[in-house]
Amino acid sequence: MTTATLAPSPPNRQNAHLAYALGRVAAGDALALEDIYRATAPKLLGIIQRVLGPGADAEDVLQDVYLTVWRRADSFDPARATAPMAWMAAIARNRAIDRLRARQLRGGEDLDVVAELPDDQAVDAFEALAASEEGARLAKCLDALDNNRARSIRMSYFGGLTYEAVAREINQPLGTVKSWIRRGLAELRACLES
Repeated sequence: MTTATLAPSPPNRQNAHLAYALGRVAAGDALALEDIYRATAPKLLGIIQRVLGPGADAEDVLQDVYLTVWRRADSFDPARATAPMAWMAAIARNRAIDRLRARQLRGGEDLDVVAELPDDQAVDAFEALAASEEGARLAKCLDALDNNRARSIRMSYFGGLTYEAVAREINQPLGTVKSWIRRGLAELRACLES
């Protein structure tokens, strides 16, 4: 099986191409994974390097990201509002943070730096989401939440902040922020399912 090579294109077309290629990867098409790699590797490597810095560790994590994409492509649901690039960027960022945590356990680096790292995809993901019909529903449901819950969810899920960073930013205990987010997500789920 072959797929068309992904060329730079407007965000909606690129999202459609990436979503199609992910579907092909889920079906076992290795050439589709190669196309995804060509279209996304520079951006994903940049995200990883913001966490780990340049070097072999970052390249190892990038390889792990594409192994994860290969194994989990069937879990990407194009019917959801998440853009394919945001889905892969989240995988890349999480894998990089895991590697940084492993370094810390070996006595290497300070993990506090992770909380301060912005999530480059957060704004792109939110803009893509807001542009969709589902995004409009989500925005309406978010607006219906208690202000503290909505703000915490926005900062964490759309702002790319960890729960700890949200708690520091709004000067609230971590347990309170976690509770607001957990309850807010439950309310959002109920609102979106109604």
